[in-house]
Amino acid sequence: MPKHTAIDRSEAHASRRQAWGVLAVFATLGATGLLVGCGPEQTAQAAASAAPPATPVSVAAVVARPVADEREFSGRIEAVDRAEIRPRVAGTVERVRFKAGSLVRKGDVLFTIDPRAYQAEVNRLDAAAASSKARADLAQTELLRARRLLDDNAIAQKDHDERAANARQLLATAKADEAALSAARLNLEWTQVRAPFDGRVGKAEVTEGNLVNGNQVLTTLVSANPVYVSFNGDEATYLQLGQLARRNPGALKVNVGLAHEPGFPHPGKLEFVDNQIDPQTGSLRLRAIVDNKDGLLTPGLFARVKLGTEAGGVPASLVAEKAVGTDQNRKFVYVVGANNQTEYRAVQLGATVGELRVVTAGLKAGERVIVDGLQRVRPGAPVAPQVVPMESATASGPAASQAAAK
Repeated sequence: MPKHTAIDRSEAHASRRQAWGVLAVFATLGATGLLVGCGPEQTAQAAASAAPPATPVSVAAVVARPVADEREFSGRIEAVDRAEIRPRVAGTVERVRFKAGSLVRKGDVLFTIDPRAYQAEVNRLDAAAASSKARADLAQTELLRARRLLDDNAIAQKDHDERAANARQLLATAKADEAALSAARLNLEWTQVRAPFDGRVGKAEVTEGNLVNGNQVLTTLVSANPVYVSFNGDEATYLQLGQLARRNPGALKVNVGLAHEPGFPHPGKLEFVDNQIDPQTGSLRLRAIVDNKDGLLTPGLFARVKLGTEAGGVPASLVAEKAVGTDQNRKFVYVVGANNQTEYRAVQLGATVGELRVVTAGLKAGERVIVDGLQRVRPGAPVAPQVVPMESATASGPAASQAAAK
């Protein structure tokens, strides 16, 4: 009896499995019939409902505008004139007559060296020169008398020649003493060490009471206005702008900015282009001259230099900085096509023009790029674009939202 019961249960399970299989077949056929029975519009709606929703983003058209051909470089500020102030005579420093770091004028006395020994030498040579001049004058008078006597045959030719030679010798001695007196007066004048040009003086390297000579540096002096800004340009800069700079330096404009300053607020003028390119670095030395009335540009400071053409420009494509993404060492933008799908586009960037950035390669004027929502999209993904002006895309926060709403 139990044996027949197990057989009956197995048969029952098999019957149920067959019944479930038949039901599954009918369910599949029913679903297929439903889909076949639907039209194309219903099928598209079903597919659309299954696709992810489009991401809302702000897009702007690439701006086409002629811009000046500009390049940025790093440079250093240099003084136009620089001097190490050394004494021209030896002696003891009697007085330091300037304040360290102050502005001085050409001819101002910086140091005074004890002048007493040099004054005494001037007095001695002054007396010697006066004595020599007196003897030379007397010899000249005797020579004139000898000439008259010679004309009257009152003296011999030999006596006349001796007096002439003596007069010439005493005159030479008088000139030598006068030259020695002039040198002594120079040494006395040099006991006052003066500024050779207008500028800013450094600290005093020696103090009062020290014995100095011509080998010692007393202080340094650098001119304050104007200043040089030296920088290195690459070969491309030389090929495109260097020849123009040589023919007409005024055709190029130079603007300088310090590390803490926005932009390039200090205008300058290109003053020098080197005569050769360094073969080791492939760079060319250039130098601009910049006005420094306010004294802000201090020699030795780092400077940012913008060099470009003065007038005209070349057509360029511009985008907002926030439209540009970074992929490792590459820059890219997302271009929105006619079907509102995003396309990854690698670009090359140029100079900054106002609040926009020049794109030198990778974009065309009029193409739409994503300027807000860059982090929410992926290449090929559908988006819901809202068009905004490119200039308004440079704003951030509430300003950008208001510009986008307009």
